[in-house]
Amino acid sequence: MRKQIRKIQSGILKLIEKELKLVTKNHYRNTWLALGMAAFGIPLGVAFGTSLGNIAFIGIGLPNGLPNGLAVGIAVGTGMDKKAFEEGKQMDLEIKH
Repeated sequence: MRKQIRKIQSGILKLIEKELKLVTKNHYRNTWLALGMAAFGIPLGVAFGTSLGNIAFIGIGLPNGLPNGLAVGIAVGTGMDKKAFEEGKQMDLEIKH
Protein backbone atom coordinates (compact mmCIF):
# COMPACT_ATOMS: atom_id res chain seq x y z
CA MET A 1 0.00 0.00 0.00
CA ARG A 2 2.87 2.37 0.80
CA LYS A 3 4.28 1.86 -2.70
CA GLN A 4 0.92 2.74 -4.26
CA ILE A 5 0.61 5.90 -2.18
CA ARG A 6 4.10 7.06 -3.25
CA LYS A 7 3.29 6.37 -6.89
CA ILE A 8 0.03 8.34 -6.74
CA GLN A 9 1.70 11.15 -4.79
CA SER A 10 4.49 11.38 -7.36
CA GLY A 11 1.96 11.47 -10.17
CA ILE A 12 0.05 14.31 -8.53
CA LEU A 13 3.26 16.30 -7.96
CA LYS A 14 4.34 15.79 -11.59
CA LEU A 15 0.96 17.04 -12.77
CA ILE A 16 1.19 20.10 -10.51
CA GLU A 17 4.70 20.80 -11.77
CA LYS A 18 3.65 20.45 -15.39
CA GLU A 19 0.39 22.39 -15.23
CA LEU A 20 1.05 25.03 -12.56
CA LYS A 21 4.87 25.19 -12.68
CA LEU A 22 5.05 24.63 -8.92
CA VAL A 23 7.73 22.46 -7.32
CA THR A 24 8.38 21.06 -3.87
CA LYS A 25 11.25 22.17 -1.66
CA ASN A 26 14.63 20.84 -2.86
CA HIS A 27 13.07 19.51 -6.07
CA TYR A 28 15.79 20.90 -8.33
CA ARG A 29 18.58 20.03 -5.90
CA ASN A 30 17.55 16.38 -5.85
CA THR A 31 17.10 16.26 -9.62
CA TRP A 32 20.40 17.96 -10.44
CA LEU A 33 22.28 15.92 -7.84
CA ALA A 34 21.54 12.73 -9.80
CA LEU A 35 22.19 14.41 -13.15
CA GLY A 36 25.52 15.81 -11.95
CA MET A 37 26.74 12.43 -10.77
CA ALA A 38 25.69 10.77 -14.02
CA ALA A 39 27.15 13.55 -16.15
CA PHE A 40 30.58 13.52 -14.49
CA GLY A 41 31.21 10.08 -13.03
CA ILE A 42 30.29 7.82 -15.91
CA PRO A 43 31.82 9.88 -18.75
CA LEU A 44 35.11 10.21 -16.85
CA GLY A 45 35.22 6.45 -16.42
CA VAL A 46 34.54 5.88 -20.10
CA ALA A 47 37.22 8.42 -21.02
CA PHE A 48 39.79 6.64 -18.83
CA GLY A 49 38.79 3.26 -20.18
CA THR A 50 38.99 4.19 -23.85
CA SER A 51 42.18 6.25 -23.51
CA LEU A 52 43.95 3.38 -21.75
CA GLY A 53 42.58 0.83 -24.21
CA ASN A 54 40.90 -1.23 -21.52
CA ILE A 55 37.28 -0.60 -20.62
CA ALA A 56 37.90 -2.27 -17.26
CA PHE A 57 39.27 1.11 -16.12
CA ILE A 58 35.75 2.57 -16.18
CA GLY A 59 35.78 2.18 -12.39
CA ILE A 60 38.55 4.78 -12.07
CA GLY A 61 36.25 7.56 -13.24
CA LEU A 62 33.46 6.79 -10.84
CA PRO A 63 35.22 7.63 -7.56
CA ASN A 64 36.80 10.73 -9.12
CA GLY A 65 33.76 12.00 -11.00
CA LEU A 66 30.95 11.26 -8.58
CA PRO A 67 32.00 13.71 -5.82
CA ASN A 68 32.59 16.45 -8.40
CA GLY A 69 29.25 15.74 -10.05
CA LEU A 70 27.59 15.69 -6.65
CA ALA A 71 28.97 19.14 -5.81
CA VAL A 72 28.03 20.63 -9.19
CA GLY A 73 24.56 19.11 -9.03
CA ILE A 74 23.90 20.44 -5.55
CA ALA A 75 25.15 23.91 -6.51
CA VAL A 76 23.04 24.17 -9.67
CA GLY A 77 19.95 22.65 -8.05
CA THR A 78 20.14 24.85 -4.96
CA GLY A 79 20.38 27.92 -7.17
CA MET A 80 17.31 26.86 -9.13
CA ASP A 81 15.42 26.12 -5.89
CA LYS A 82 16.28 29.58 -4.59
CA LYS A 83 15.04 31.16 -7.82
CA ALA A 84 11.77 29.17 -7.65
CA PHE A 85 11.28 30.31 -4.04
CA GLU A 86 11.85 33.96 -4.95
CA GLU A 87 9.36 33.69 -7.82
CA GLY A 88 6.77 32.09 -5.54
CA LYS A 89 6.85 28.82 -7.49
CA GLN A 90 7.85 26.62 -4.57
CA MET A 91 5.33 24.78 -2.41
CA ASP A 92 5.91 24.58 1.34
CA LEU A 93 6.21 20.81 1.06
CA GLU A 94 9.16 18.44 1.10
CA ILE A 95 8.77 14.82 0.00
CA LYS A 96 11.11 12.26 1.54
CA HIS A 97 10.94 8.74 0.12
